[in-house]
Amino acid sequence: MSERRQHSRQQTGLTVEVFDRHTGRSLGRLADLSAEGFMLCGVDVPEADSVWECHLVPAPPLDEIGEIQLGADCLWSRAGTDGQLGWAGFHIIDIAEDQAELIEQLLVMLGGGDPSS
Repeated sequence: MSERRQHSRQQTGLTVEVFDRHTGRSLGRLADLSAEGFMLCGVDVPEADSVWECHLVPAPPLDEIGEIQLGADCLWSRAGTDGQLGWAGFHIIDIAEDQAELIEQLLVMLGGGDPSS
């Protein structure tokens, strides 16, 4: 499989929960993040080819950033089996400029460096 990402992803190592903005349903926790997308893991991950309006909720010590609102397309999904967590990959398709700046701040806090690297 060829690598199509234009930005490197930062593994979180810290808790950032992802929720559906309309229902409040937990979609999972971030496993990694880039300026263009993210991967999450969870018990009941969304199906591939579904579009979501999400809010990302960082836990301490990242919570000073606040919630981040965005729209994302689930590109792929793998359900967990036998008590395992599922995984899903998302492409960010709709994000306001101020929210994109929050993603950049979060990337710096996660990776300690330039989010565009």
